[in-house]
Amino acid sequence: MKPGNVIEVRDLSMCYRTFKSKRRTLRESAFRTLFRRDESVEVRALDGVTFNLGRGDGLGIIGNNGAGKSTLCLILSRIMEPTGGVLEVSGCVSALLALGAGFDTDLTGQDNITLNAVYMGYQLDEVREKYDDIVAFSGLGDAIRMPVRTYSSGMRARLAFSIAQSIQPEILIIDELMGVGDRSFMEKSTARMHEMVDQCEALVVVSHHMETIRSLCKRVIWLEKGKLIAEGPADEVIAQYESK
Repeated sequence: MKPGNVIEVRDLSMCYRTFKSKRRTLRESAFRTLFRRDESVEVRALDGVTFNLGRGDGLGIIGNNGAGKSTLCLILSRIMEPTGGVLEVSGCVSALLALGAGFDTDLTGQDNITLNAVYMGYQLDEVREKYDDIVAFSGLGDAIRMPVRTYSSGMRARLAFSIAQSIQPEILIIDELMGVGDRSFMEKSTARMHEMVDQCEALVVVSHHMETIRSLCKRVIWLEKGKLIAEGPADEVIAQYESK
């Protein structure tokens, strides 16, 4: 890895195999199994993507739905292994990807704070230290003692973001998490996100909101159908994307 870089991606690819969905009789299924007819289809979520992220940089990732943005975030976070290419990362990656994905809806908000914080790698004594601040940030009040299945979608977003914002990031990856909850909480969460950006060594942001990208990132890459279309200064690449 070159000095000054925290992430280097070279010719990165990610392929999935999907199968045609078609209702069949038992006889047809047995016949195709017997003769091993392959009806799978290869889908390339990423195709030869190359870029670098330097220390202190903010990188935005833009593109239409299905462009490969979230897949790239999962690979950068080490949640998913690429099927081709090289990924080098220098530093600990913290990812804010799917709010509330790890909630047990039968447990209370209190219990889910502990559960999710442990998922994020905290020890129980660290969770206890952060607990009061997480509850205060959420603003859920007495509802924190209620099962999460009784929460509205906005309340779940509040709780999830309040847990996520407690991390101390080194390399921070954000996938479409800006603007959660109601207006007052959205303003508070946005302010907290900027604080987190200031604390981290490097930042990757995925968003369909170009103002979010402009406010957080100096450089942008544009993906379409898994391919890198453009890379460069945020204003230039966003202008290309919006004029397409």
